Amino acid sequence: MVVRRHPQRGHRFTESPVLQLALQGWRSRTVGLVLMAAFLALVARGFYLQVVNNDFLQEKGDSRYLRDIEVSASRGKIIDRNGDLLAVSTPMKSIWAIPADARNMDQGQKRQLAQLLDMAPRELDGKLASEKTFVFVKRQVPPETADRIAALKLPGVHSEKEYRRYYPSGDMTAHIVGFTGVDDKGLEGVELAFQQSLIGRPGSRTVIRDRRGNIVEDVGAMKPPQDGKEIRLALDSKIQYLAYSHLKDAVDKHNAKAGGAVVIDARSGEILALANWPTYNPNNREKLSGAQLRNRALTDTYEPGSVMKPFIAALALERGKVRYDTVINCAPGRMTIGSATISDAHPHGALTVAQVIQKSSNIGVTKMALGFQPKEMWELFDNLGFGQAPNLGFPGEVNGRLRPWKNWRPIEQATMSYGHGIAVSLIQMARAYTVFARDGELMPLSLLKLDDTPPRGVRVFSPQTTRELRMMLEMAVQPEGTAPKARVPGYRVGGKTGTAHKIEGGVYARKYVASFVGIAPISDPRLVVAVMIDEPSAGGHYGGDVAGPAFSQITGGALRTLGIPPDAPIQVAEANSGKGRL
Repeated sequence: MVVRRHPQRGHRFTESPVLQLALQGWRSRTVGLVLMAAFLALVARGFYLQVVNNDFLQEKGDSRYLRDIEVSASRGKIIDRNGDLLAVSTPMKSIWAIPADARNMDQGQKRQLAQLLDMAPRELDGKLASEKTFVFVKRQVPPETADRIAALKLPGVHSEKEYRRYYPSGDMTAHIVGFTGVDDKGLEGVELAFQQSLIGRPGSRTVIRDRRGNIVEDVGAMKPPQDGKEIRLALDSKIQYLAYSHLKDAVDKHNAKAGGAVVIDARSGEILALANWPTYNPNNREKLSGAQLRNRALTDTYEPGSVMKPFIAALALERGKVRYDTVINCAPGRMTIGSATISDAHPHGALTVAQVIQKSSNIGVTKMALGFQPKEMWELFDNLGFGQAPNLGFPGEVNGRLRPWKNWRPIEQATMSYGHGIAVSLIQMARAYTVFARDGELMPLSLLKLDDTPPRGVRVFSPQTTRELRMMLEMAVQPEGTAPKARVPGYRVGGKTGTAHKIEGGVYARKYVASFVGIAPISDPRLVVAVMIDEPSAGGHYGGDVAGPAFSQITGGALRTLGIPPDAPIQVAEANSGKGRL
């Protein structure tokens, strides 16, 4: 059998039947056009974003690398009237970190950083464990410490310039100057009251930073900061020191709870000194309490006691109800009004109006007070600034307490005439006494140094009335008065003592506030000085014994500091003798 073998037929790849299937002509052209259109759209979009309108991409790029860094402005200085520094800003550094990068530090580097910053390693680890992109590690680090940290070249750790407030006078001026917080904003005192003037305006610089926070280059011009304005206070540092040191001595000597002292220039109303005890060091505020922070001379009120009596006598003189030598029968030293009885600490017989002030007779001043309608007395107190804030612009200054006259009963009118049933601040009382130093004008007070033109006061009494009152106030510091210990060797001075019970739980307790307010020199008044000692518990509690000596020391030193010539013989032994009373 013969088998025929057919020759094997082969196919080339290009002759595959599958490849014979092709798109129709119009379809291929459509696909090509679509692809070309898409390509042109991408090109047009790219041209639009990068050439015509590149804001979006620029913004995205800037958000990753471009940064506006605030350039801190230096807070304005606070100086006293003579230019002595009371508060100044010193350059410091803040140490900050990018936690994600800073976690790459080894344990040795962390220990070095914690040691330089005086931080516990656990505290440092806690800060670096943050999920934030920026954390402050420590604020207000000394520049030399920041430089040592920078030399370590720690990953993710950086520094920025800032300022720290320094107070050269420390606790002596703490209550009037105040202090700032870590962010350089005023929190107390003048620092808070004049925050907007002191703070200034920060500048800025635009920089490019890499992902590790390092500045690569500056972009554009820097906007320079505008430093804060300088604040010149009326305060005299030398007089402030006198007030502070003698007040502290008085509080310590009499084992008192607290105290305050104010010195006012009677010609201008400028506050030359304002001191409180207890106080604090504004440069180290780690262990502060509320009692230390209180500016008692402006924020605390008390019943003033007998320092109110000269105002009633002045009103009686002004209205022609009495004369300087009018005799008032104060015997037997007691007086019943309704169901209440008032009395003198030491019974007196017949006294002239001048002697009523000199001896501080409650009976004598009550009889003068009851000769007026309640409204007349209320208007007097209102005109003297009681029941109103002194408008110094100082944080926390109080109005005090002066009840509406329509609610006064006769016994209340009587007790208010000698300083009970009314509450005042020490600064209010000091200001009220400017009427006796300024021939009847109540002076506005100022924390800031004024120009050479003194402000105008508000007339309350006539010059004749106040001249007679000054003679009575001078009598009060003579040996026969209640405050011989308030005399100042070489100067004629005058003033009035105050001794008042404190109210606790709505009743008067056996606790006292001792005070003295006076003017000097009597021949040509320049100063009003007020001293208040809260709860003296050793060495007596009368204003003449407790506050009188402090007044003498502060006033004498202040007069000599200001170069006021003496107007009386120096009689040291006599000035230090005698007993003060009410």
